[in-house]
Amino acid sequence: MSELAQDPVCGMKVDPARAAATVEHAGKSFYFCARSCAAKFQANPEHYLQNGPRRHAPAASAGLVQLGAKSAMVQIAAAPSTGGASRPPAATATAGLYTCPMHPEVRQYGPGSCPACGMALDPVDATAAVDDTENRQMARRLWVCAALSVPLAAFAMGGMFSMNSAGVFGARALNWAEMALATPVVLWGAWPFFQRAWASVIHRSANMFTLIGMGIAAAYGYSVVSTVAPGVLPAGFRGSSGQAEVYFEVAAFVTVLVLLGQVLELRARNRTSAAIRSLLDLTPKQARRVWPDGREEEVALETVLAGDLLRVRPGETVPVDGIVIEGSSSIDESMITGEAIPVEKAAGARVIGASLNTTGSFIMRAEQVGRETVLAQIVQLVSDAQRSRAPIQRLADRVAGWFAPAVMIAAAVTFVAWAAIGPEPRLAHALVNAVAVLIIACPCALGLATPMAIMVATGRGAHAGVLVRNAEALEALGRVDTLVLDKTGTITEGKPRVVEIKAVAGLDESEVLRLAASLERASEHPLASAIVAEAAARQVALQNPAAVQARSGLGILGNLDGRQVAVGNAALMASLGIELPAATGTPAVQTLVYVSSAGRALGSLAIADTVKPTCLTAIRELRAHGLHIMMVTGDNAATAATVAAAVGIAEFTAEVLPGGKAEVVRKLRAQGHRVAFAGDGIN
Repeated sequence: MSELAQDPVCGMKVDPARAAATVEHAGKSFYFCARSCAAKFQANPEHYLQNGPRRHAPAASAGLVQLGAKSAMVQIAAAPSTGGASRPPAATATAGLYTCPMHPEVRQYGPGSCPACGMALDPVDATAAVDDTENRQMARRLWVCAALSVPLAAFAMGGMFSMNSAGVFGARALNWAEMALATPVVLWGAWPFFQRAWASVIHRSANMFTLIGMGIAAAYGYSVVSTVAPGVLPAGFRGSSGQAEVYFEVAAFVTVLVLLGQVLELRARNRTSAAIRSLLDLTPKQARRVWPDGREEEVALETVLAGDLLRVRPGETVPVDGIVIEGSSSIDESMITGEAIPVEKAAGARVIGASLNTTGSFIMRAEQVGRETVLAQIVQLVSDAQRSRAPIQRLADRVAGWFAPAVMIAAAVTFVAWAAIGPEPRLAHALVNAVAVLIIACPCALGLATPMAIMVATGRGAHAGVLVRNAEALEALGRVDTLVLDKTGTITEGKPRVVEIKAVAGLDESEVLRLAASLERASEHPLASAIVAEAAARQVALQNPAAVQARSGLGILGNLDGRQVAVGNAALMASLGIELPAATGTPAVQTLVYVSSAGRALGSLAIADTVKPTCLTAIRELRAHGLHIMMVTGDNAATAATVAAAVGIAEFTAEVLPGGKAEVVRKLRAQGHRVAFAGDGIN
């Protein structure tokens, strides 16, 4: 391949040997990707030589050029011309840019189809709105063409149902009627296929649309000639009656079937893309900006800039990623981390956009906005994974590259064989069977099955909270033989509930629960909700507390029955000078909430994140697929043993930090295992 030259108008790289046009200027040769670029250069060469290429797509070309006979299809990203406007800034460089799921190297501004495989292009920016135009157009073509094909089939196959259509209407009249029905189906319904077939010829990249276009054109073109000018056909095309057969129904029904496949494919891709983008709906549409003078105002989320001060009130969703600068609260970050227990946030703590503020009000400073937020990056990650190529797909691409030319050769051989030794009319049978080879052997599944499987798998996975980094990782998952599970948020439910109540001598469990739940009714903390829910389940009558004081990160105090009651963690009890009995609590729980009054402990409530009801079944099914299951957790050994026994896991490691969990995986890999780790958050 010769050295590439740059088109001085649009900036694309062009192989001089295959340039669409060449212009000599000032003793130098300039090469162009399209004649339109050459015309613009000839009109004002000094402008382009002084100012450099203007990044826009040529008016007469999609800008997709083939660099050498064996190279991939390449599109140099070129923004549409807007009266000399410069390229968009880096943050929006992908706005309006489309690419092919099967051939990520193909890129262009605006929708279209890939010249290498014919697939519709997808937007590079995963946050862009779904453009359903092509789907609607294909669906409209499908319904119109199907409606025209039904009477066409009745005419063509009348003899199969004892209906001699030719005898009723006359053979010539019937042919004209079939042509009238088939013409809009082929010339309008199949027009997108002809466009893609022609693009594949121009770029010398035979694909399924090459075969489809050739097959439809051959069947329809021959039938038109048989109808309009049958006398020009050789005798080999005529049957014993002297009439040439027509195959309008073949061209029409192939068109309808391919349209149906395109509609199903586009709908599946749109649903997958919409499922991913629905993750962005987790963020609010507005934010409450705090101005320097203390004034607060509701503004659209897209107007928030890095450095803005935002107020987040109880029950609201954090709008963007940032840092708390004033106030404190408990943030439910389960959307990102999977952890059921909200995280206490104070000044200086980082908060994540789309997480839920449960209790307090705080002011944050926006740090990452728009495409820079954690959630937007997750969405983009999944979108990139959809367009990534699995190793098996590279094999499919190589096979498909040879398959289409091989099918054309097979169709030619079929035509020659039937024309030489087939029954009369030989040439008519030869044409029909050659068309059948082109249509039936079309490598639709070979080229589309792998990328469609990747798109659907990653899209549905994202909707279920499973993110796939790339297609290679998805394929590698199939070779895993060992699965290591984290405990909290993975095996456990993620919804804390009271699992045990202990009372000191002289009190019963119901009294401890009554005092705790009566006080916690005034709190919005998830642990408080678990205590109140337990009281409701046991039908314990509650009282309204007085003089309630919430202490962030510690617990709550208030007056009940004329006495002060405190409900909270061990740190709260220590601050009140209350000694906790050594026997209170059990090691096999996640969190202990203590109840005290009049300077002494009354009891405790053990709150645990219980095992998911589906976990045991899931682990059994994984084992049935030959996977070895083990659990690694940062919790204490007693808790780990309890959970492991509940789900039937015999091998587990407890009291391990995230770094230690990585070491467990490294050891398993050193032993020759292919390991997958299922966890949440920093895991």
